[in-house]
Amino acid sequence: MSEGAGPATSVPDALDRAAREYLAHLAVERGLSANTVAAYRRDLARYVAFLASRGNHAARDVAPEDVAAYVVALRTGSDGGACLSPSSTARSVAAVRGWHRFCAAEGLTDGDPAVDVRPPAQGKRLPKAISTDEVERILEAAGAGDGPGPLRDRALLELVYSTGARISEAVSLDVDDLDLGSGAVRLLGKGGKERVVPVGSFARRALDAYLVRGRPDLASHGRGTPATFLNTRGARMSRQSAWAVLRTAAERAGLEHPERISPHTLRHSFATHLLAGGADVRVVQELLGHASVTTTQIYTLVTPDTLREVYASAHPRALG
Repeated sequence: MSEGAGPATSVPDALDRAAREYLAHLAVERGLSANTVAAYRRDLARYVAFLASRGNHAARDVAPEDVAAYVVALRTGSDGGACLSPSSTARSVAAVRGWHRFCAAEGLTDGDPAVDVRPPAQGKRLPKAISTDEVERILEAAGAGDGPGPLRDRALLELVYSTGARISEAVSLDVDDLDLGSGAVRLLGKGGKERVVPVGSFARRALDAYLVRGRPDLASHGRGTPATFLNTRGARMSRQSAWAVLRTAAERAGLEHPERISPHTLRHSFATHLLAGGADVRVVQELLGHASVTTTQIYTLVTPDTLREVYASAHPRALG
């Protein structure tokens, strides 16, 4: 198993045989695809070569220190192989852990030396958000055209951006959940947790137009449902249909990489734009329906450019 193993290393037969048995298990008993098995093969080839270089002759010789040292080698390339990113390291460590579990289950080892080994933590990624101009272009594109469809699509996307609702929460809305008079909507989030969220004036107008001029037309094709957003058969709109509405609007709006725009993009943008406007993170937490403020705090991560702008405007001696 020399593929992807860095410098040529003679792998003892017992190590090589145990790795091949695991790959056969993945392919035959677990039915993994050829591409997935090939990825495991590359990861294990490097690993068993590393173990051999440390004097291990069989799987039962491997100690937790060997596995931990391999994680370091993946990140630093100290074994002569490529330096891997945190995500690629995590994938490779998953292959290693799976192999050791297999060896223990098959009686090839007395224990699992990888059970307590974890890949390095991956840095938090900023949620993908789009600019307010891009949001407006999407909303305009969604409402372009005649008939109940554009009215519904504009109302749906206006609501998602106005409230930060998950798309599942939006399509689950019943008409009775809307209180446009007071400008609020009742959302049912994860774990059945209910929250009442304010609805902005643009979303209220779009919803009112849809409920008066669009929904009755769509409802006439169905058997009667309390759902707010209906499909062309008069039934409750699905998450997949709502996703397609946004994707089509992003394409019509001429956004770059419209395939990357998802309903969650509007939710991310909602939170990002609120915080950029000065909203308190705990208020945004309540609006999003996050159980912990820690989840919301990822939106407070800022770019170096933003740091410089805030520093320049806020520090008394930043500018001469």
